[in-house]
Amino acid sequence: MLRVSTQATSPDRNTGSMSRRGLLGSAAATLLVAGCDMPAMATGGAGRAVDSSRPVTVGLMVPGGGASQDLQVVARNLENAARLAMGDLQGVQLDLRVYQTAGDSGRAQALAAQAINDGAGVIVGPLLASEARAVGAVAAQAGVNVLSFSNNPDAASGNVFLLGAMFENTASRLLGFAASQGKGRIMVISEQNEAGQVAERAIQRAAQRTGATIVATQSYAFSQQGIVDALPRVSAAARASGAQSILMTAGSEGALPLLAELLPQNSVSRRDYQFMGLTRWDIPPATLQLSGLQGGWFAMPDPQLTAGFESRYSAAYGTGPNPIASLGYDAIAAVGALLRRGGSTPFSAEAITQPAGFAGVAGVFRFRRDGSNERGLAVAEIRDQRKVILSPAPRSFAAGAS
Repeated sequence: MLRVSTQATSPDRNTGSMSRRGLLGSAAATLLVAGCDMPAMATGGAGRAVDSSRPVTVGLMVPGGGASQDLQVVARNLENAARLAMGDLQGVQLDLRVYQTAGDSGRAQALAAQAINDGAGVIVGPLLASEARAVGAVAAQAGVNVLSFSNNPDAASGNVFLLGAMFENTASRLLGFAASQGKGRIMVISEQNEAGQVAERAIQRAAQRTGATIVATQSYAFSQQGIVDALPRVSAAARASGAQSILMTAGSEGALPLLAELLPQNSVSRRDYQFMGLTRWDIPPATLQLSGLQGGWFAMPDPQLTAGFESRYSAAYGTGPNPIASLGYDAIAAVGALLRRGGSTPFSAEAITQPAGFAGVAGVFRFRRDGSNERGLAVAEIRDQRKVILSPAPRSFAAGAS
């Protein structure tokens, strides 16, 4: 089972037995993203035909309706953002139908069948990977494509395209930037759990697409003692490998605060190595205050666009959005863009994966043919307990397919 933090850019990890202040994320900050052992499906097809002269039915699947208050909050945010996006659509009419899955794959599968019977030309959501795989199986039989909020690459398939921020995308941005700055010899430090393994594999793939080189990898048992025990190995490997940069997969709700404190005490400090993080180091804001992370780099969505969305959301609903809320807006924005392109099958796999991508409230994004996604990200540095943008997020993609 993977966990995804609504604060991070990638699948999160279990906090295990850690109890040090700052290591345990609040329940409201994390969401379970269950894996699934269902077999991979065939590649996506032409998509369901729709009549764009009439309101087009869109099935929005959100994780509300169950006992989890965390999922209720996320469900409400996703729906709110989707409705905000609908108000921005021009020349497109949608019939948005909302289905509350409670984060349950069986319920999600049944509701997907209902959405298809209700005439949905495309399904937006669900959130959890197990739900996405279950929904994808039903939708594939009807020729319907799915834009899931999941960020678990195991949920992607021929007709399931993921909206959530992904490890490989973040790693590619960071490694490419590090290489351009002459700091491309990278040592990776990860957790000995499924999320850490997923992260490490993604980093290795990203390195193949950039000028960076992975010169060493080290991992630790996911506990305070596990980190302490691993520090001598980490320190020795950093020196022996000639690493210029240290890329950590830990999040602020997990091991990151302890690593930031203990690495410099074990001869692995920012004076000798460029620290980088695979997760957002500005969420929560207290992470910016960690002395061991000053000068560190992380990737983030376009801050100007993100601030604009947060302001609009707050004005509309009286409270700030959950970090996952923007996915609800992006999904509907993509649906609208696909409909404006015209044609009787606007939600085909070919249309969804068109190389130019889409304009989202946190920046540009596009879907890759394997069902994953690529997002335009900025590179930020922590400087004097504040984030400073070193390399802005691109506002468009190159013409080539990803």
